[in-house]
Amino acid sequence: MHQQAILTAGQPLAGAAKALIMLHGRGGSASDILSLAAQLHVADFALLAPQASQNTWYPNSFLAPPAQNEPGLSAALAAVQRAVAAATSQGLSPENVYFLGFSQGACLTLEFVTRHAARYGGVVAFTGGLIGDRIYAENYTGDFGGTPVFIGSSDPDFHVPVERVRASTALLTSMGAQVTEKIYPNMGHTITRDEINQANQLVFIS
Repeated sequence: MHQQAILTAGQPLAGAAKALIMLHGRGGSASDILSLAAQLHVADFALLAPQASQNTWYPNSFLAPPAQNEPGLSAALAAVQRAVAAATSQGLSPENVYFLGFSQGACLTLEFVTRHAARYGGVVAFTGGLIGDRIYAENYTGDFGGTPVFIGSSDPDFHVPVERVRASTALLTSMGAQVTEKIYPNMGHTITRDEINQANQLVFIS
């Protein structure tokens, strides 16, 4: 399996003070998710958006047993790791690395940061939860050290059950994250203006 490309935008990584890793949803693209940056307070950020092979990070529902999403899931996590390495290789500390994802990309975002918990700049998950047929607590290590996290989702959502969102919030909180969870009645599978505002107020604080 070939390595996924990483699209970049915003400030040049070599001189940026902060970096935001953006993960698109199933059927989306790196350029799609990068376009969201225009609505976020990230003008001084380097933006990195890995592109999933065939526009999907893993083949099945995020609620499937993890083995059923291999080798896609491991490749997806490795793609995020490469984006993180690109940022840290330019001298950025984890505190200046931020993450954002939508839908399948939100699930991947939460899964990656919780497997590698540290004091990050912040995490935004627009409709997502930790990956697996159950929460595999043994996969998650580290301490978020107060990292601000915003998780927004719909009740109901066809892809992401509220129960998994709440279980994910609880686990991240237990690992030291400052999680703000907001469940929107009948929002649909989308990103709303209120979610953008929450992300800007809680995570992308200028």
